[in-house]
Amino acid sequence: MVDIDAAIGYVVAHGDAVERARLSYLRAGSRPSESVLERIDSGQTAAGGWPAGGDRDVPSVDATCFRLAELDDLGDLDGEHIDKALAWLASVQRPDGSWQEDAALAAEAPAWAMPGDPEATLYLSSVAGFWMSVAELEAHPHHEAPARHADTLARAAAFVAGQLRPDGTWPSFLAAGWHAAGLLNEAQFFYESARVQLVLGDRLGDMSAADVANMAAALRRVNLGDDWLLRSARKRLGETQRTDGGWDSDEGPIFDVNITLTAIRACR
Repeated sequence: MVDIDAAIGYVVAHGDAVERARLSYLRAGSRPSESVLERIDSGQTAAGGWPAGGDRDVPSVDATCFRLAELDDLGDLDGEHIDKALAWLASVQRPDGSWQEDAALAAEAPAWAMPGDPEATLYLSSVAGFWMSVAELEAHPHHEAPARHADTLARAAAFVAGQLRPDGTWPSFLAAGWHAAGLLNEAQFFYESARVQLVLGDRLGDMSAADVANMAAALRRVNLGDDWLLRSARKRLGETQRTDGGWDSDEGPIFDVNITLTAIRACR
């Protein structure tokens, strides 16, 4: 079992102001101070996306999705700033339903966001489609109104489904899998989503703690029906939690608080 109290204590002891605000929302639904939200919102470009770095003015698909995830942890995935971000993502979707980073970012882009690379294209398309789906769920949790970007999401899901291999695997990074599963589920590609989930379940034992936390935190945002994969992931998180309450990040100790928050979100 995951020791949530120990995880909370780790974040309180080692987290910064934004991370502690994320914890307060995850624990008690406490809305963060305006200063915390302004630290994130102030980086949004006039176009609606966020840049990959604070001193750049070219919006990034990857960075924008990261900010949407961060705002989701703060209970702030609705409002004019989110509308602008979703509109920007919709505006830069390619005709085939995919997303790629602006070519101007190629010199500094990580492998998973490299413009023109097929693996990066599938990853970004899965992530962008996933977070647009989650934002629509936040605005209309019971699907009581049509999605604001229904055509964008339909094209995204069709593109991602078309990239799946017959055995349910995908020609991209591991993280593309769980984002694809969520996107496809929300777009009612239930069979395709289930195939991806089966592959993720088979890989669970070899995943890092960070990957398990990220997968579970993402998939708990959509209604998968049978949550066998989430139950298995939470069990794995209990096995990989450190004695100090935290989990190891794949990017080094400086990101351990962030992945611990992600694990807490996965187990809420």
